[in-house]
Amino acid sequence: MSFLDGFLNQRPDENNKTAAAAEVEPEAKPINRGAPISADEKQKIKSLSADKISEIFDPEIPVNIYELGLIYDIDVNDFADVVISMTLTSPHCPVAETMPGEVEVRVREVAGIGDVQVALVWEPPWDMSMMSEAARLEMGFM
Repeated sequence: MSFLDGFLNQRPDENNKTAAAAEVEPEAKPINRGAPISADEKQKIKSLSADKISEIFDPEIPVNIYELGLIYDIDVNDFADVVISMTLTSPHCPVAETMPGEVEVRVREVAGIGDVQVALVWEPPWDMSMMSEAARLEMGFM
């Protein structure tokens, strides 16, 4: 066996993980589907979900979709399942078919989360008053 073959066939030692590998592992306990989570855990999941959604930017506007006001609600039930109600700036938005899926994928990254569903809604219709102060400032409306 060559040196390269030996290197490529190494298995990581569970007792000697690198710092980078330790950072990737979720810090949350696994969800026990039979036991409800606490109100504090619900709030933490809601906050972490909002943080993940804030990483997604509208392709036409240099503001994340959370600050833009496109997320109407993040509901977390007793079993850490998340339902997100969101809209778009327009039904003709070029990302209308992909944005809800991207939101779902990002929120699924939250450690300890159950199921995730994203509901695209059109009522109430989005308007610029739904933007946060930070978004209005970023866009020069303040």
